[in-house]
Amino acid sequence: MNKYELALVVNAKIEDEARAAVVEKAKGYITRYNGNVTEVEEWGKKRLAYEIQKMREGYYYFIQFEADAACPAEVERHVRIMDNVLRYLVVKKEA
Repeated sequence: MNKYELALVVNAKIEDEARAAVVEKAKGYITRYNGNVTEVEEWGKKRLAYEIQKMREGYYYFIQFEADAACPAEVERHVRIMDNVLRYLVVKKEA
């Protein structure tokens, strides 16, 4: 099992429940493809470096997980089309 981190930037203009649902849905994709979520960090609302979809702020989440090599591609495939996700990135962490 490799260790990965999923960084999510979520729309800041939605309600707290909707934002939590976006994070839960991303975690669901990880577990669906045999991943194991180890930690979720919420960094809160931050100013974006540049405007994305006419928004200047977003909520940042970092989800650490363990999975085999096929899982990150599948997670990215689903997160790419999720509503209210401004940006995402999956990186492999060094052991």
